[in-house]
Amino acid sequence: MADLEMTEDALLDGRIRVRQPARGYRVNVDTLLLAAAVETPRDGGRLLEAGCGVGAALLAIAIRNENVKLVGVERDQNIASISRENVAANAMMHRIEIVTGDALDRALHLGVFDGVFANPPFDSETEGRAPAESRRYAHVSNVPLDAWVASLADRLTGGAALTMIHRAAKLPDLLSAFDGRLGGVEVLPVRTYADMEAKRVLLRGRKGSRAPFKLLKGIDLHDRSGSKHTAEVEAILRGERLINWGAG
Repeated sequence: MADLEMTEDALLDGRIRVRQPARGYRVNVDTLLLAAAVETPRDGGRLLEAGCGVGAALLAIAIRNENVKLVGVERDQNIASISRENVAANAMMHRIEIVTGDALDRALHLGVFDGVFANPPFDSETEGRAPAESRRYAHVSNVPLDAWVASLADRLTGGAALTMIHRAAKLPDLLSAFDGRLGGVEVLPVRTYADMEAKRVLLRGRKGSRAPFKLLKGIDLHDRSGSKHTAEVEAILRGERLINWGAG
């Protein structure tokens, strides 16, 4: 890790800072959208992130509720070490624990949580172009989505939600994986522009819920005004608002 070129970046309008590798998978809009989509549990509740990277989403959630505990699991030892450094640098060691390991490993005894969230690798071994080695662990998984959802659903308490972000093209696979395990599924499309099809989806389902499926209006990252982001997304990226799951 000593030879790894790093950058230090301010997020949420400077409320948190993270060090991360200059090359490879980096904190991006997906990371902060996911964090803003996670339901904050009751005081004293626990949240789990599967594949926490450098810890940005964990930190983004921690700063909005001082009475919630978070656990991040990261299989890459170097990245997990960077995540611990970021937690310490943001004075969150008493609230956030980083575990090195595979979040899908049932032998990893972490208990159950009041919410689980993940930005899993988007591709299987046989899909797409092979990414650079520095990005491979975050982009390619040899575990199918069904196994991801099954394992993470088992880590939920009754009524708690699994929240994920993924490619919109994978929505049929995601819904199939949620079926029979989680109910009250809600899907929120994420479009680059309002007149384009969604490239991403945020979705969540609850353990034990029998609520009907909801397809929400979604959000647009950009408009045609020339601004970097829409006002809604800019507010999310600044930490001024959360994803509105109530918008039908």
